[in-house]
Amino acid sequence: MIAQNLISNTFAPLKTSDTGEEALTMMHVYHLKHLPIVNNTQLLGTISEDNIMQHTLEEAIGSYSLSLSHAYVKDTDHVFEIMAKLADNSLTIIPVIDKDENYMGLISMEDLIHFYANSFSFKEPGSIVVLEIEKNQYSLSEISNIVESESAVILSSFLTQEENTNLVCVTIKVNLQEISAILKSLERYDYRIKASFTESEYFDDLKDRYDSLMTYLNV
Repeated sequence: MIAQNLISNTFAPLKTSDTGEEALTMMHVYHLKHLPIVNNTQLLGTISEDNIMQHTLEEAIGSYSLSLSHAYVKDTDHVFEIMAKLADNSLTIIPVIDKDENYMGLISMEDLIHFYANSFSFKEPGSIVVLEIEKNQYSLSEISNIVESESAVILSSFLTQEENTNLVCVTIKVNLQEISAILKSLERYDYRIKASFTESEYFDDLKDRYDSLMTYLNV
């Protein structure tokens, strides 16, 4: 998936003639904290809600002295590059430009959440296993072979680095609800299982926590 496939037509960019009040209204309507400023097809940068609040709201944002974010992605950039740019610049949206650097639209964090929710087999039933592995010993093909030996399939996987260590956490989703045989096989190959649960157990736990919170708030 690349940026041009994720561009949203819901959000209009700001113009330099828009006032600070108009900009804030648009942000509140769209539930965003950032919006791009565009002059015709030229991307000038991205303004934040906090930046606007430091100025006179009745004045046009083009008259502001701004320290705009100039982060953007190209229409051919991969979804992982989009995520990195959003995270690195603490943005709620990221503008998209074409090869001629013309503004094409934007991608919001909400767009990415919807994309991920409908991708990587999140909707498929199954179970989750989290493994803790030495980074130099990580082999997804070996893990996959172990899982497949128990008549299961890895639907998706994620890798995260543990800070200040040489360890990585490998999160895999398999297509079975009963995973005791898979866990035993992984342990036989000396894999450290950090966590495991079926999705039904996970959501039951979330519901219990939600009910407890509601009970507490009603006291």
